[in-house]
Order: sequence, then C-alpha cells, then structure tokens
Amino acid sequence: MALTRLEEMLANDGNTARPPIHLWDPPARPDIGLAIQRNGAWTYEGSPIERTALVKLFASVLRREDDGHYFVVTPIEKVPVRVVDAPFMAVEMEIRGSGTMQDLIWRTNVDDVVVTGAEHVLRFALEGPHGGLKPYVLIRNDLEARVTRALYYDLVDLGTELSIEGVAHFGVWSGGQFFAMAEAATLDDTAGQGSAI
Repeated sequence: MALTRLEEMLANDGNTARPPIHLWDPPARPDIGLAIQRNGAWTYEGSPIERTALVKLFASVLRREDDGHYFVVTPIEKVPVRVVDAPFMAVEMEIRGSGTMQDLIWRTNVDDVVVTGAEHVLRFALEGPHGGLKPYVLIRNDLEARVTRALYYDLVDLGTELSIEGVAHFGVWSGGQFFAMAEAATLDDTAGQGSAI
C-alpha cells in the first residue's frame, strides 16, 4: 500500500540529524525581542519573520529549559524566546488504521511530523472559567504543538469511551494508547468550548 504524504515526510524525517542542542551549554544573551505568538508565528521586535527557512532554522535549535523558559541555542550563545502558548501549531493530521489500532500522524507549522503514542503524547488542558479544552501534542524535547481548532473537532469526531478505574472517559486511541479528553459525563460541558486556534 502506498504511503500517505505525512507517512513519507515521517520516514524522511527519521533520516534528518538534529543539532545536539542538549549538549550545548552556552551563556545566555539579553532578550532581543524574539517571540512565538499564539498562532505559531515567529516575530522579531513585534514584526513577523517572513522567511520560512529562517523560522525552521530557529525552530530546529529551540530548547525549553527546566524552568520553563525557551531559548534558541547555538554552541556559543542562547537567545531568549517568549512563547505565548506553545512553540508549534499542529496544522495537519492523518489517521492510519482504526479503533484501538489507530495512529494519529501530525504535521506542525514547521514541518515536524510525529505519531501520537508513548513518545509523542497527546494531552488536553483546561482553559478558561468554563473549562474548554486545549489539545497539545508533544513534538520533541519537551516542546509541544497546540492543535488547531479544526483538528480538535476532528479529534472529537474520532473519540470513543473507555472505562478507567470504573469511570467512563471520552478520548482517542493512537499508538496503542488511549488519550482521555475528559470524563464522559462532562464532555457536553467541554467539547464545544475548545479554543485551539
């Protein structure tokens, strides 16, 4: 069977060596105004960074420190990056298989491709006073992608119930794991209020 576009990207991504930023410990520079906005857009002193290649380069050397702060890291310096929500956006999803054997394949706005499972978990955070849900996919090295609103609704359509310690939960399967969105009894109060962009 032919591979889908995201499956091909996933296979090619496995052959791409990433910089060993976890080994680098350079001094920090003062803040120069780099930021990642809520919609995943990179900005410099408030202006959008238009060059896609430059954004992808920055994203490839982005690191989140233990204290939660983000930096673009090189062997000689690290530059602070203000992240409004998550550093990436999950902008495309493909479904491979079905039911408990289902795999969810994601592409980010900087073309990282991952399959949700043990290494790339899917989580749902509460947002706002009404408890709307914000879904996130772990991409790499403690860096997450926020799932767009359209794909969040696709996740809801894929959802099924599973009893966890005697309580029915609503969620989705991927990579042989069940990722709970909410207790099934509270789904009506949360699913319609998801606020992912």
